[in-house]
Amino acid sequence: MRKRLKRAVNRAKYAAIGAAVGAALGGLFSRSAASTGAGVGALAGATFGEKRSDFDSLIEELRERRAEGELVPEPELEPDRE
Repeated sequence: MRKRLKRAVNRAKYAAIGAAVGAALGGLFSRSAASTGAGVGALAGATFGEKRSDFDSLIEELRERRAEGELVPEPELEPDRE
């Protein structure tokens, strides 16, 4: 439940930001363009928020697996010897 709520809030946050940016850019031209820009910006923002939350959850899952030892730890880099 928490994961679903977090995804919904994340999507709404980016949709609001996208709508504000779209309306501001469209408002430079006309009222009608501001309305259209807000709609398009909200759609783009919601899509971005959805994709970002999927990516963030994937990174979190990989970190948990590494901590549990399921994944091979990253090799330590040796300094270049000349």
